[in-house]
Amino acid sequence: MIAIHPRRALGAFIRAHRERLPPPAAFSGRRRTPGLRREELAEALRLASAERAYLFTLAGKRDPSEPAPSSHDLPPKVLGLPERITIPAYLLDGTWTARSWNSLAATLFSGWLDADHDRNLMRFIFLSPQAPRLIADWDDRARRVAAEFRADFSCRLHDPAMLALVDGLIGHSPIFQRLWREQAVLGREGGERRFNNPPRRFHQSTLIVSANPDMRLVCLTPL
Repeated sequence: MIAIHPRRALGAFIRAHRERLPPPAAFSGRRRTPGLRREELAEALRLASAERAYLFTLAGKRDPSEPAPSSHDLPPKVLGLPERITIPAYLLDGTWTARSWNSLAATLFSGWLDADHDRNLMRFIFLSPQAPRLIADWDDRARRVAAEFRADFSCRLHDPAMLALVDGLIGHSPIFQRLWREQAVLGREGGERRFNNPPRRFHQSTLIVSANPDMRLVCLTPL
């Protein structure tokens, strides 16, 4: 198997796109190499959306011109996905706020998805007195959730909603404040999730919504 280094892949991608384009009229004179100079690159590549996303992924950067995804951009069929699933399921946006869920998830997550509650998962876990009673091994789960949330936070450092959420959690939850200062970062993973009152066990699967990569469809399969 051939190993591909991101920097080499990025260089190859840029060279291929640069060399296939003619120099713009504003740049005249003898060329030593075919294609475009580096200073011409930003205005001349004319990448399609998928090509632009690939370019920034290889560079390890987030596209600064990419608008912040919004759940309002999702078609009704996507928002309606949890209702079509026969196990507890819900959709989370980039700030970990539930945008839609089914009745099974509402029954399972008493104090969060049932009745009229704040739909943000982070505020439920760290600020609601019901969370430690519902979530088994709450201390361990809270530590992992804070580390997973930090990974998402790194992609939204300039999002006012995300900054306000973190400030509020730090100001109202000493536990979150302590965990946040630990600077732990973890990728979001599935696995077993256990709940109390009554004891229940599930396997969690988290799927990315292709129409909006900041949205996650979370499904809980009973064990």
